[in-house]
Order: sequence, then C-alpha cells, then structure tokens
Amino acid sequence: MSLPYLLLTILWLSLIAYAVLGGADFGAGFWEPFSSGPQAQRRRDLINQALGPVWEANHVWIIFLVVGLFSVFPTPFAALVIILFIPLTLALLGIVLRGSAFVFRTHGLRYQKPAMIIWSRIFSFSSIITPFFLGLSAAAVASGRMHPRGPASTTDLGSLWLTPFALVIGCMSVAVCATLSAIYLTVEATNKHDRELAEVFRQRGLSAAVAADAFAILGLALAPIEAPILWKGMLDHAWPLVLVTFLIGVALLIVLASRYYRIARMLAVGETAFLLGSWGVSQIPYLIPPDVTVDGGAGPTSTLLLLLIGFVIGMIIVLPSIWYLLYVFKLKGGMGVFERGL
Repeated sequence: MSLPYLLLTILWLSLIAYAVLGGADFGAGFWEPFSSGPQAQRRRDLINQALGPVWEANHVWIIFLVVGLFSVFPTPFAALVIILFIPLTLALLGIVLRGSAFVFRTHGLRYQKPAMIIWSRIFSFSSIITPFFLGLSAAAVASGRMHPRGPASTTDLGSLWLTPFALVIGCMSVAVCATLSAIYLTVEATNKHDRELAEVFRQRGLSAAVAADAFAILGLALAPIEAPILWKGMLDHAWPLVLVTFLIGVALLIVLASRYYRIARMLAVGETAFLLGSWGVSQIPYLIPPDVTVDGGAGPTSTLLLLLIGFVIGMIIVLPSIWYLLYVFKLKGGMGVFERGL
C-alpha cells in the first residue's frame, strides 16, 4: 500500500466513525417531529439524554476528515469545495444550526414553549438537510461526471448534485442516519427499563432500515447509467463487500424484529461501515473519477510522512479519550442490564 492510500484509508475510517456516531445524532433530529402525544416529552428527554454527553465530541471525526483531506490531497480538495460549494455549504449550515438548536431546545429555552417549538423544528430540519446534502455531494463525486480543474474550477449549480442518482443517495443517507439513531435509542430505552419507548423506537428502526435498503437497491439500479465507473469498480473488485453489506442488512432486520437490540446495534454499525467501504473500494484507483487518482492527487511525500506521524500521535490521544467518554456515559451505564436485548 502506497503512502497516499494508507492516509486515505485512515481518513476513510474517520468518515465511517462520523457516520456511525455523528450520523446517529442527525437521525435523532429526524425523529423529533414524530414526538407527539402523551409520550412526546419522554421521547424528547430520551433523545436529549442520549445525545447530551457525546454529540459535540462526535464532530472530532468530521474535523479530522476535512483537515486531513486538504492536507493530503490539497489540489483535489480545492476543486471539490469549489465545484460542490452549494451542497457543502448547506450541509455546513445544517451542522451549525443543529448544534445551536440542540443547545437552545434542551437547556436555554426548555421552559419557554413557543421558543422551544421553533428551535425543535430548526433542530429537526437541520438534522435532515446535513446528511442529505452530504449524500448529494458523495454521489456527485461517485458519478464520474466531475472534471476538476483546480482553482480554475467553477461552482456547479445542480447538474452534478441534483441528478436522480444523487437524490436517491441523499435520501439513503438520511434513512441510514434515522436507522442508526432509532436502534441506538432503542438500546438507551432498554437500559432505562422503558419497554414502551424501546418498542416505539424499534418499530421506527425497522421502518427506517427498510427505507434505507430500498434506496440502496434503487441506487444500485441507477448506478450503471448514472455512475458507470463506480458500477464497474463494484463488479470488478468490490462485490464481496456489497454482498456482505446486503447480508448484514437482512440480518439486521431479523435481529431487530426479534428484539435483540444490542446485536442490532452492532449490525447497524457494521452495515454502515461496509456500505461506505464498498463505495471507497469501488472507486479505486480514483479519488475523483475519472480524472484524479489517489496517487496523482496526493501532496509531496515529505508532507505525507509528517502527516502520517501526526495522525498516529493524534489517534494515540483521541481514541482512548473517545473510548473513555463512551464508556462513562454509555457502556458503563448499560452494564448490568440483562434484558433480552443483550
């Protein structure tokens, strides 16, 4: 494995980490409008308690990913942020609004009902648009229709990121986040011995998982025409990952329907990881198909070596800290709960 591929693998793992951790945070916002009726406040409280200790820490992975990309692949990164300026800006706006809205609705304005309703809606809307526009951007890259020209690139007004393929992938991204969140919240409710809420989020998880699978199948159906390079790469060397992703998805539905919640959580994480892994492997050797390869788009070797050292030192610090955070607020709180969901 060449140095650019090694660094890209590390960055891709950070993307997976953001998807399975930060993605679940966005999914919680997706379910916010469905919190109505006599259980509404209990559902909101469960979401607040689940996100509160960890949601800000999950942004570590997107920050690491962005900084790593423009450090390892400076010229392609510059072209990407210019061409996809509109969807990426909307996604960034969603991240900022979602964080602000979560704080105001949960802490600052909780007992001022009109203001809380407004911020709750902003929290929900921004939680949906962020994964949607990130999915649009990913599909635009995978389509093979992007031809970057470095700083001379021009902003695309929608011909790349408003295609049928891109819209399907954007919807799939939202569905994946909703699935992760529903399953995580099912486990949270089980840990709190609230079987009623656990059943509510179990049913939501099933619905979202079916929707995610349907969008994934539709995306595969569109890929031969909308993303031929990605489709060819999948058939050549990524089909085992796609097959494993499909099998995990089927197993997830069975396990979730059978109420084995912790196993369902592991399968949901695995399905998301293999889904993103399938995309990455299908694009090899391209960073931006069909013009920019991984090796061709990388920076100088001396810079990459320094970055690798920095990545290793950073992970030595960050990974134990993230694990300890999750252990204190998530794992430790759930230990000793011997429900069927174990």
